[in-house]
Amino acid sequence: MNFPENLKYTKDHEWIRIEGDLAYIGITDFAQGELGDIVYVEIETVGEEVAREEIFGTVEAVKTVSDLFMPVSGKVLEVNPGLTANPEAVNKDPYGAGWMIKVAMSNTSEVMDLLSAADYKTLIGH
Repeated sequence: MNFPENLKYTKDHEWIRIEGDLAYIGITDFAQGELGDIVYVEIETVGEEVAREEIFGTVEAVKTVSDLFMPVSGKVLEVNPGLTANPEAVNKDPYGAGWMIKVAMSNTSEVMDLLSAADYKTLIGH
């Protein structure tokens, strides 16, 4: 399983990549593996301010639907346009082509509360 060191993680299995005041968010390799084949990603929060730990969308797999939680507070600027036609990108490349949203962070200090790759591995028992 892959857990890039340059990312931060949440206890709810989201990852976040920080680029200045912007952040890219998706679900971890562990999460996509637990969900199985992803068939649909629904995110209708573009243009909205979403607080940390609030739901920003859902991901639907063959057997289940799972909520997606914001790692940091911010305004959702963009949803990955490739996921509409190709939701399985989340399974194949969760940290690359499978990213879900781009966010303008409103409180960058919240990043300090997120997990490192090592802490996340401990959380999931790897």
